[in-house]
Amino acid sequence: MTLHLHWFLPTGGDSRDVLATGPDVHRRDPTLDHLALVARTAEQLGFEAALTPTGTWCEESWISTAALIRETTRLKFLVAFRPGTITPTLAAQMAATFQRHSNGRALLNVVTGGDAGEQQRFGDWLDHDERYARTDEFLAIVRGAWSGEPYDFDGAHYHVAGASTRLPPDPRPDIYFGGASPAAEQVAARRADVYLTWGEPPDLVAPRIERVRKLAAEEGRELRFGIRLHVITRDRAADAWAETERLLESMDDATIARVQTDLAKSQSVGQARMQGLHGGRREDLVVAPNLWAGIGLVRGGAGTALVGDHDEVAARIAEYHELGFDEFILSGHPHLEEAFWIGEHVRPRLQRMGLVAPDPTPLASGEHRAVSAAR
Repeated sequence: MTLHLHWFLPTGGDSRDVLATGPDVHRRDPTLDHLALVARTAEQLGFEAALTPTGTWCEESWISTAALIRETTRLKFLVAFRPGTITPTLAAQMAATFQRHSNGRALLNVVTGGDAGEQQRFGDWLDHDERYARTDEFLAIVRGAWSGEPYDFDGAHYHVAGASTRLPPDPRPDIYFGGASPAAEQVAARRADVYLTWGEPPDLVAPRIERVRKLAAEEGRELRFGIRLHVITRDRAADAWAETERLLESMDDATIARVQTDLAKSQSVGQARMQGLHGGRREDLVVAPNLWAGIGLVRGGAGTALVGDHDEVAARIAEYHELGFDEFILSGHPHLEEAFWIGEHVRPRLQRMGLVAPDPTPLASGEHRAVSAAR
């Protein structure tokens, strides 16, 4: 089976550092013009979809991606949102409308949430496992509303009668879902199309794939698997690793300590696993071949990067694919320039290996030169 390469939309802002802060940092605000530039570039380079984050630290994902529909022609939008902030019938309606307006380019990333403070900003006071129980009911109703028949549901968190949309979405958007806790894995097995993980070393993530695959089989279902990784790839491996040193130099000790203290309060099992890779230390950040955990020193969520020359990065992606990952959601700092390193160098190598389909929309030579010069 071929794999699918996706990119990331920096709706919280972007820069050449992991954190867009400091007096010498040129911050790229997430204006619609800038997001459109990133989206069009990702599309031209052959990425299939682009993920948006969700939270109060970034622009709202549904509005941002809907605004980019007319800026692109093929790129799909993996819209991240939290079930606790919207009713399931409205989410089903929004997704169905998005699917029709975009000509079938909607994908859904359902994020249950692990930061109690962030959840409470939206009035959500449920504990960890209850949030996942609510997500389970939420997704049951969303799928029911898409069925073409009025759908009734009476659960612990939702009671709806006749949930439906004007028309069922065609095709139905795939549901991407992540979470490392037992509660999350059970929801994924019952409701998701794609189970997502952050970029852990292969020996840590392989058992999770096998466990969730078995849980899905017990539900009579099959899942696809996706992984979220940053990438630093260069013509020479030494140059890629030099970039990690530059990024590390931009992370002062006070910022690392503050971020790690804040992240330690998270209820997310996945976040705890990310922090366990580095322990808040600058040393020993290479946690597997070509896998660097330095991003996670100052950033929540996905905290690892594939680092190396283009052959090495392609080989590591192929190895994750062998474990069972079919979908790769990639990113880099900054997102415009780093998309070119992957699209121009890593993607062709994966294509020659028979792992990705040919690029359906090759980049025009003039556009290629314009953005490559900026890099």
